Amino acid sequence: MTLLSVEHVAAHYGASQALFDVSLSVAEGEVLALLGRNGMGKTTTVKTICRMLPTTGGSVMFDGQDLARVPSYKVARLGIGLVPEGRRCFTNLTVRENLIAAARAGGWDFERVAALFPPLADRRDQVAASLSGGEQQMLAIARALMTNPRLMILDEATEGLAPLVRQEIWCAISTLKRETGMALLVVDKSLKELNEVADHAVILERGETVWSGAMHDIDEGVKGQFLGV
Repeated sequence: MTLLSVEHVAAHYGASQALFDVSLSVAEGEVLALLGRNGMGKTTTVKTICRMLPTTGGSVMFDGQDLARVPSYKVARLGIGLVPEGRRCFTNLTVRENLIAAARAGGWDFERVAALFPPLADRRDQVAASLSGGEQQMLAIARALMTNPRLMILDEATEGLAPLVRQEIWCAISTLKRETGMALLVVDKSLKELNEVADHAVILERGETVWSGAMHDIDEGVKGQFLGV
């Protein structure tokens, strides 16, 4: 069953058009990779899905509901969790306070996210500003999980992290796929790791969907045409 459907979406920043024709879909329990070179519209697409940026064309549907006039906070309540680019933790709050602030009823609670990311349990009473970059990224993912989403969007969740921390994040994503029925939309550049977790992929170029298919169908030709430097 299709959970998220984005059809021919266009979007603008003021007078400048950023998205021209973006289409993608995510089924229940599916992991979709959203790919493209820098500046091609990936984060803008995420913003339109979460209603932080209005669409000027096309449609965004979640679980059969049109999100065109739904404010972003209600989109979160419908079951879309966001791990934003740049983490954006509440730096003056403790780890536990960050998680409680976002919590909604469901299977994900402090004990469960702490089991997924043990460093958070050890630092539960530390303010987020005192955490390392990797720990802040774990906190951002845990905060999204505490909303008990049906779809979680991870926007560059491994960017700029040390290799060992990146590995921990990818292990957590694999665990989410393997042990939950949660759908995931993952924006990342790490094709090797994505090949291990993603079912399908969509590639954007200059604000348009230019390729979609199974993740394992991305060959050297596709990489060279759409993903190479």
